[in-house]
Amino acid sequence: MKTRLSTLAIAAVLGAFATSAAAEPVVAKLQAPIAKRKKPIAGEAAFVCEGDTCTAATPAAGTNTVPACRQLVRIVGPVSSFGAGEQSLDADKLARCNAAAK
Repeated sequence: MKTRLSTLAIAAVLGAFATSAAAEPVVAKLQAPIAKRKKPIAGEAAFVCEGDTCTAATPAAGTNTVPACRQLVRIVGPVSSFGAGEQSLDADKLARCNAAAK
């Protein structure tokens, strides 16, 4: 019984960490600002784009990925950064993402 409760407690704690990490916004900095506000969908999340920044306040599991970045780039143009906090795309992944704009 104690083992089962301990396992459930550990699962609850890990679930809380996963939820808080998933809740971190995904932010894209655009290489060139856009003229009008846009609300594109990319990586199963709604972004709000204004000026040189796009933000997905409630990202899905597939939002902080190269395919999601490519979807966004097709709509708003090349990005100089993309990601959630310290989980931002590296230079190689950004280059693959921005290839969708060409």
